[in-house]
Parts: sequence; C-alpha cells; structure tokens
Amino acid sequence: MEGTDTGEWFYHQRLADGLYLIRERYFESGNRANMWLLRGSDRDVVVDTGLGLGSLPEYLRRHGLLAGHRPLLAVATHVHFDHAGGLRHFEGGQVAVHRAEAEALARGDQLEAVSWLSERELRRPPPGAGPGWTARGYRVQAVRAGLLLEHGDLLELGDTQQLRVLHTPGHSRGSVCLHEARRGLLFTGDTLYQGALIDWLPHSNVGHYRRSCRHLLELLDQGQVHTVLPGHFDPFGPDTMRSLASDYLARAGLCHRITASAIGCLANVALRGRHLTR
Repeated sequence: MEGTDTGEWFYHQRLADGLYLIRERYFESGNRANMWLLRGSDRDVVVDTGLGLGSLPEYLRRHGLLAGHRPLLAVATHVHFDHAGGLRHFEGGQVAVHRAEAEALARGDQLEAVSWLSERELRRPPPGAGPGWTARGYRVQAVRAGLLLEHGDLLELGDTQQLRVLHTPGHSRGSVCLHEARRGLLFTGDTLYQGALIDWLPHSNVGHYRRSCRHLLELLDQGQVHTVLPGHFDPFGPDTMRSLASDYLARAGLCHRITASAIGCLANVALRGRHLTR
C-alpha cells in the first residue's frame, strides 16, 4: 500500500481476484501512470509499465504476484514515456504495442514517447542511480516488441478469459484499450481517465479521438463495461465513463481543434528542443 514506505519503488493493491493496481511510489505527478496486472490460468498480462526507473517484473516476482510457469505479456496502451518506459525490463517476446507505434518504440523516438521528466516530480532518485543521474536526462529506451497489436486482436489468458484489443487513436496514433468481457473490465490507458484529456501532443488527432469516444460509448450502450481501469488516477464506473466521453465529444469542435493544433505546435517545439539540445 502507498501509505507504508517500505523503500520499494513500486507498491500494489489487490482490487479483485487476479487483478492488481501497481503504482510508482516516488513519482509524484499527474503523469504517474497506473500499471495493471491481470492474472489468468494460462497467461498473465501487465498493462502499462511506468517510467522504467525500477524493474516491474522483478518487483512482481519478489512479491509472489507472478507464477513462474505462466507466460507473461506486457502490453503498452501507447508508447508515451509514463506508460512504456518500463518495457525495457521485459524480454522482447513479452512486449506488445499497437503496430502504429512499434517502429517509434524500436528506434527510441523520444518525440513520440513525449519523454519529459523533472526532478521536482521525484521524491528520491531511482534505484541504482549514479551521482550524475538527472531526471532531465531521462529517456525511453528502444525496445522491439514481439507482438504487434491490431484492432480486434484477442489476447488469451486461459479458461475463456480474453482481452480484446480496441484501437482508440486520438491521444496518440497507437493508443489501445483492452476489454475483458467476462467481468466487463475496460483498460483505457490515456483515452479516458478522470482528468483533462490530452489531444495536443505529437501524433494526437482530435478527429480520431472523437471517433474513439463514439466507439467506446457504443460498447457502453451494449452493457459490456462495468469497471473502467484508466491510465491515470482511480477506476470508475459506466456513468463516469459516459460523462467523460460525451463531454469530450461536446467540446471538441472547430474552436477546440484550432486550439489543440496551436498547443500541439508549441509542445512539439519544446520536446524537440529538450532532446536535440542534449
């Protein structure tokens, strides 16, 4: 639990049978991403992996959350630094991302990863950090994914438990949600969470975001979502999901598109300046 400072970089909370929420204890920022562990009878799946400043698979093994005989798959809902930085700690064959972002991850593209970390966001240096380590020097390491995801793919966990891949571009071009129909679980990454939805980063697209929100509302109308497990902040239910998606659709008109485009240009310049001057 977060309240008990054990010195571990991560902490976890059991939410339901075979479902765990993991967070980075010493990363205090709105950018701190949720990481999820979903355990199956034949395969375990980690959804998002954090910054990568500590080894998530080592932590999970140390706390008995992984069974040695079951394969493990790490899925990044998108390749932004706060979600995909930890992929480097998994073997390549254990890594899955959407095909649209796989090459950017493989070449360590810091612009597409929007890598941006500051000292004030960290309560302490990461494990193993040397005397010259700085948050400003943080970069997402290149990783070649072993599994390239497409819309409609099924990830089998065993005993009829499946995760269906939903391509939901908008926040990024390769954003995905993962739907577990048996319990009505929906892992949304940064497509939906209880905060300001971001559509002005490199490869964000307001039109695509609108279509993704409509797609998720259709899933909700079919009664297939009971719990939303977002990329940031706390889980929520169907009513909040409907409100978040509907509110985005209501405000993301022409003026919003123009504003998002202008902010996106500034963000692009800032990111290029940060990484080209290093």
